[in-house]
Amino acid sequence: MAKEGAEQAEETEQMIEKEAAEGAQRAPDAKEMRAVVLAAFGGLNKLRVAKKAMPEPQEGELKIRVKACGLNFIDLMVRQGNIDNPPKTPLVPGFECSGIVEALGENVKGYEIGDRVMAFVNYNAWAEVVCTPLEFVYKIPDDMSFSEAAAFPMNFVTAYMMLFEVANLREGMSVLVHSAGGGVGQAVAQLCTTVPNVTVFGTASAFKHEAIKGSVTHLFDRNADYVQEVKKISADGVDIVLDCLCGENTGKGLGLLKPLGTYILYGSSNMVTGETKSFFSFAKSWWQVEKVNPIKLYEENKVMAGFSLLNLLFKQGRSGLINSVMDKLIKLYNEKKIKPLVDSLWALEEVKEAMQRIHDRGNIGKLILDVEKTPTPLMANDSTETSEAGEEEEDHEGDTENKERMPFIQQ
Repeated sequence: MAKEGAEQAEETEQMIEKEAAEGAQRAPDAKEMRAVVLAAFGGLNKLRVAKKAMPEPQEGELKIRVKACGLNFIDLMVRQGNIDNPPKTPLVPGFECSGIVEALGENVKGYEIGDRVMAFVNYNAWAEVVCTPLEFVYKIPDDMSFSEAAAFPMNFVTAYMMLFEVANLREGMSVLVHSAGGGVGQAVAQLCTTVPNVTVFGTASAFKHEAIKGSVTHLFDRNADYVQEVKKISADGVDIVLDCLCGENTGKGLGLLKPLGTYILYGSSNMVTGETKSFFSFAKSWWQVEKVNPIKLYEENKVMAGFSLLNLLFKQGRSGLINSVMDKLIKLYNEKKIKPLVDSLWALEEVKEAMQRIHDRGNIGKLILDVEKTPTPLMANDSTETSEAGEEEEDHEGDTENKERMPFIQQ
């Protein structure tokens, strides 16, 4: 079975390579576009840029000429096939983008060709052109860049929904957020400043502390005993815990809650340890999750919740609620109260390096794929080489110096 799967994956990759080669030989065709293609689930070697047929808008859809795409941790889990009911490969990853409206499907009102927009996309975002339903598209404020717009929807809607719709954040409350230096973590920190007297506890890698220390009230190393550190400051714990890690942090988070406090799980990044899907990491993370007793929640007056924005949008049909949240967020942006934090910009051809950076938790804020960016020659020489099994091969002699010079565009 495993051998057959590997052979099928190899055939798929060969088909994509052949299609890309044939596309390069043909005369330029306005109906083709560049896109990042995931040939099969696995390591970084399953990703490549290829020519694909350009989509056209169906009824109720907008065609968008993409300028920038957001890269999220969920994209790493998709690449590994580490999600429930993964779609069939080959596929084009990505769930959010920004760009310019290029065409309108039938019965689309409120938009014109040339409008600057940001959008949610149910896959297919990492491409030069996307088509997506009207209900998932939003106009970009005049002074927001395309890279900021691509960094806006997933992070800020997730943060807003958890804080205000699920946990009911109010004046004087306290919040613990993991991965405080990431896109969602920074969105949470900014939104907390819109409510008076909110205390924010954050965990992050030590090297990020200097850059983000001004965004949270109390900052702890991600490897430290944050439970004890929080209790030194607030003996009763916190009102809200936002957990994107899962595993042993679930029990710790529940234990830190004050009476009437809310714990929200919105990710499981602890399950991603290597470049490819690991059953051991999955099993370990699952085993470490404290078995929740509903009677105990009742006795301690605690709330346990989960939040998945993609499921809410694409499976549960709550786009109307998300539209109202986006209106509120854009208003906050126009009032200069929130602003997306962009870590770095990458060309489509640099997607492997970008994914490695987010896998290594090296980003502060959001990583963006800039569709119009020319690949950095240095970057092409430093691309991570992987074996067919998806494991990283040994660095070639002399690569260390080059890797330290990989260019990032700090915003």
